[in-house]
Amino acid sequence: MDTHSKQQRSYNMSQIRSKDTRPELVLRKALWHAGYRYRLHYKKLPGKPDLVFINMKKAIFINGCFWHKHNCKYFKWPKSNTEYWTRKITNNATRDQNNYHSLNKLGWSFLIIWECELKRKDCLSKVLDKAITFLSY
Repeated sequence: MDTHSKQQRSYNMSQIRSKDTRPELVLRKALWHAGYRYRLHYKKLPGKPDLVFINMKKAIFINGCFWHKHNCKYFKWPKSNTEYWTRKITNNATRDQNNYHSLNKLGWSFLIIWECELKRKDCLSKVLDKAITFLSY
């Protein structure tokens, strides 16, 4: 049973964005200040990675825990309309795996940063180190 009116639920869902999310902006800003330059949401690659480093053939995905079925405390199966959400989230996760496989076949390496890794400000330095290490090799 949904606790919001149809109009309120529609408004809430309209505010969810696939680009320029808060976790994405935080990491983008940190990498930019570290001297890395990238392309955003590069449509020529499978899955349109959030950050693409063309010369290095590397990509970074910044995934939301709910939408991409991360095994953490931020992912919980919805209790209403379960059939729809199970199908939707499972399809998202399957599509992600297919995109990762396609990137590997094209000779690209990728890094997945989860939303929960960027939730706390004190974790940003760890995530930034992880991203810089990935980009350095």
